[in-house]
Amino acid sequence: MTTAELYKELNFVDHSREKRLYYANLVIDNPELISKLMAILFMVNDKISPRAAWVLEFMCSKNITLILPYLDEFTEKMNLVHLDSAVRPVAKICELLTIAYTSKDRNNVKQELKPIHKERIIETCFDYMINDEKVAPKAYAMNTLYLFGKEYDWIHPELALILERDFHLQSAAFKARARHILKKIKKA
Repeated sequence: MTTAELYKELNFVDHSREKRLYYANLVIDNPELISKLMAILFMVNDKISPRAAWVLEFMCSKNITLILPYLDEFTEKMNLVHLDSAVRPVAKICELLTIAYTSKDRNNVKQELKPIHKERIIETCFDYMINDEKVAPKAYAMNTLYLFGKEYDWIHPELALILERDFHLQSAAFKARARHILKKIKKA
């Protein structure tokens, strides 16, 4: 399947779990499509870009190791994604990578996620926290930053500062997640 053919296929992806899963499985079964899917994701002003992000997120949820050969490209370009419906899955992929990286279980993410990738993820997540993003990307970013804060001691104080500063301005969902993360930071 060419990039153009995949682009046409992505027109059929909608918010339903069923469609996202169908196309994620298609990509899992045909890993050569991952680079094409990412090319479409990084057409950041295109209305199909979020659909590529949804599929990539579902693929990563099922098998995070499939994105490992593309970490350089993903982490280098993820900060360019700006459409709300594409930002959320990108933030979720960052969280999935971080969860795998900080897991006690042995996995390939621990070897493949290099310091430059972590730096880019951390920077993008802080951008999500201070920019005018929706609650979901902020929630994923909070958790990602909390987890990386166990390795980088400067992150927890910065994250706590942002959460406390923005607390009164945010939604109930943000406040609930922020309370949870702040409690974990204070314990650590």
